Amino acid sequence: MASMSFDKRGPAIFLMISTASILASRVGLAETASAPFAPGEKLTYSITWSAFEAGEVTATLQRTANDPHDDYEAVTTARSHGFVSLLYNLNDEFRSRFNPDTSCSAGISKQVVEGRRHKRTEITFDSTRKLAILDEHNLAKPSEPPKHTEEAIPACVQDVVSAFYYLRNEPMQVGDHIHVPINDGSKTTEVIVEVQAREEIDTPLGRRAAFRVEPTVFGSLYKRKGRMLIWFSDDAQRLPLRIKAIISVGAITGTLQSVTKAPATVGLALGPASAP
Repeated sequence: MASMSFDKRGPAIFLMISTASILASRVGLAETASAPFAPGEKLTYSITWSAFEAGEVTATLQRTANDPHDDYEAVTTARSHGFVSLLYNLNDEFRSRFNPDTSCSAGISKQVVEGRRHKRTEITFDSTRKLAILDEHNLAKPSEPPKHTEEAIPACVQDVVSAFYYLRNEPMQVGDHIHVPINDGSKTTEVIVEVQAREEIDTPLGRRAAFRVEPTVFGSLYKRKGRMLIWFSDDAQRLPLRIKAIISVGAITGTLQSVTKAPATVGLALGPASAP
């Protein structure tokens, strides 16, 4: 199985949670009673690759400072576990910063360790000059000169992590198509998210009604072939309950195992017995 070019597909484990995790609201992400998330929330996912346990992903939302209008920071980590680690070691951390009032991303930093790849990337979105500024260092090859690029962006853009929080705050109806501009350091891609169905699914948090959506990340944002499906709970939290990437080496699935809500709201871990 190590000969299956898994080193080129490993990022799909992280992609499911941080891509982007596709996609806050038309009225902003201000911290209100109706907001589906708030600083202090932590989502924990188990990752499987076909029949194998593959790893764990966590997404923690916090403030960059204490003022209510300071940016949010979403810290997302991905770690490979068990058998998969023998084939492909993955240890990533993404830090996305976005404005809670306008929903626009201010930028994202990435520390990526995926097999032999070891990179540090900083992407800054300059809304005044409408530029995405990328600085990247290949830590596996320290003698290699750093990469620097600047690309034009719209006045408001999402990164691959903030995109998930964007979608959580979007109204959904079956048949809707949500258009989201996403930039990952190069040209901005308009990802189209199709709301395909509303269905009941069994999860570690109990049986939930969920919207199944499919974002066009493969073939547009990411050139490799594949499909991604996400199930968002049809409730006030709009939790990403399940994320599935179908690629050439099989299906990689992220399943939400637990939720820790912000201390100001509930302040407890939700599991199979205590989930609402």
